[in-house]
Amino acid sequence: MQKNIAMKDLPESEKPYEKCLKFGPEHLSDAELIAVIIRTGSQKEQALELARNILALSPGGILNLKYVTIEQLKKLHGVGTVKAVQLKCVGEISKRIAMTSRQQQVILKEAGSIAAYYMERLSHEPKEHLLLSMFDGKSQLIADETISIGTCSASLISPREVFIKALEKQAVYVILLHNHPSGKAYPSQEDFIVTNKIKECGKLLDIPLLDHIIIGDNQYYSFAENNVL
Repeated sequence: MQKNIAMKDLPESEKPYEKCLKFGPEHLSDAELIAVIIRTGSQKEQALELARNILALSPGGILNLKYVTIEQLKKLHGVGTVKAVQLKCVGEISKRIAMTSRQQQVILKEAGSIAAYYMERLSHEPKEHLLLSMFDGKSQLIADETISIGTCSASLISPREVFIKALEKQAVYVILLHNHPSGKAYPSQEDFIVTNKIKECGKLLDIPLLDHIIIGDNQYYSFAENNVL
């Protein structure tokens, strides 16, 4: 039986390790970067060819490391459980690095910057996620917490849970965010009810709700910007 083709057995011109050492990782293609992670291909395919097959999955490109599932990856010849998990972890690491590097740019007074910060995280979720973002006295993001998943029905949202988290983080202001899986960011009647419910509780606790932002497909709706909060 033919052994797996290792990276060291590739032609010199196709060795991503050597290319990275000589020119830096920024000079590697998406396929070459993935090939470095998976290290070997199957007995029929080299690592670079396998990397190209990963990039060719739907929706396509380097975003596959985030959006395709472990089971989808395992359907590719040459990708087992270990490689699939490694690739998904790389996708998660890249997402967290991106969010962490942008966190200091999230300013309370700018709905656009807040929406941009959460767009990648929320816009492709198949279910509604309601998040609470908490800010300090300097208007910078302290932390966020997921309040509910599945629906943002007012009957299921507990102001108690919202403000316990805000008090734990010593938040001065809070903002609600949730996504619409349909991709359309316009608020429903239920969204207005939830917003008013949290707003009134915030007044009593002196932790104002400054905005409620709905995330759609590359679009957002801000209650504050539309003067309905």
